[in-house]
Amino acid sequence: MTAADFAPGTAHVLTGYRPEDGFLAAELDPPPAEYVWHDENAEQQDRRYGPGVGYQQWLAVDARDGAVWFGDTDWRAPQESPGSRLPGIPRKALGDGAVPDPGIMVQLLGHLSHDEQRGCTWRFFDAGELHALAVGVLPAVQRLVDSIHRIGPEGELEWSAEAATAWDDIEHAATPAFDPSGELRWPRPRTTPVPAWRVEVDAFLAANPELCEPSWAVAPDAELDAYADYRPATGYGGVPGRTCHAAERHIEDGFTFYGHRAALYAYRARASGGRTPTDARTWLETTEAGRSTWEAARPPGATLADVPDYVLTDLTDRFQNSAREHGLVLTGLDTYLRNLRAGERAGVDQQLRFEGREVERLENLLKEFRAGRNRTLTRILAWSDGRSDAEIAGLASLPDEHVTQWRARLNDEQTTTPPAP
Repeated sequence: MTAADFAPGTAHVLTGYRPEDGFLAAELDPPPAEYVWHDENAEQQDRRYGPGVGYQQWLAVDARDGAVWFGDTDWRAPQESPGSRLPGIPRKALGDGAVPDPGIMVQLLGHLSHDEQRGCTWRFFDAGELHALAVGVLPAVQRLVDSIHRIGPEGELEWSAEAATAWDDIEHAATPAFDPSGELRWPRPRTTPVPAWRVEVDAFLAANPELCEPSWAVAPDAELDAYADYRPATGYGGVPGRTCHAAERHIEDGFTFYGHRAALYAYRARASGGRTPTDARTWLETTEAGRSTWEAARPPGATLADVPDYVLTDLTDRFQNSAREHGLVLTGLDTYLRNLRAGERAGVDQQLRFEGREVERLENLLKEFRAGRNRTLTRILAWSDGRSDAEIAGLASLPDEHVTQWRARLNDEQTTTPPAP
């Protein structure tokens, strides 16, 4: 995949949801009027509303390619989980971070109005009216798909300040109004400037460069994602919250920050000078250039377990220089090398643990054999059968002097032992 594969599309109403298609895909099934009512005087809660009031119509927007379409829910189905009957996630349920794949968001349409004379009334829209709405929001949808952040090789979506503002305009356009005669009037499309309280993290870092961490330049995706996902118990989260917490700086209340991951990825891209960020492990282990670089740089006669920090730093520089010749910058390289060394050292620790246990086992076994030999030696010496100390020492694999001393000690014990009564 390339960046072009995830380039913004042109906002459009899907085929099958247009008058020229005969609205073939728009199978709307609103409840009959007699199933839609509200009785505020009903004693039982389940009798205050008719079975059709849970019916909802929706407008769907694909933030990746700008497709717009509409539909409805089954008013006969249980109302506990409407989300499972929608093509995407309502914007208000998303927050201001990542947009789950495949990037389809839903605007639920309101149908209920109330006045003193008519009370509660429900107004459902036909396919032509919903098509008019879909056409009316296309400029805002185009602004959305043009400005939403697309991150990494997969083009993952993340809200931007402008994209969030564009959705506000979509929501405004999808809030119907009725003139005194009851005729439907969709609001006029608008293009709202991004308010000052919506701040891009990239702009925040540009205004506070001292808060940027040089390690971002070679950090792997997972580390950048984890940094952007900072969530404190109180105060601001994300990149501004984490950087300011580390620097003991305070951010005034009232701002909403957008594009946390996008800002970190952009910082790394700028620091890379146009080179492609590439995972160090993947390049060194799976590519011919990487394997050649690794073999050429391997410390002669030593494993990484025996390499000090300054040698790891030198290896990092050598690998980065080699990758630079291929138009790459290696991400996570320092962590990768340190993890390799830690793994090898853990293996040496395991070897020492095994050897220590073996020595302990053999020493205990030796104690048992030594005690047995001593008992046997004592027994033979007690025979006093005329054999010399040298002859007996040869049997026991002991120095002659050791047997001589042992014999003398036994003789001393016999002379000092009192006679039995």
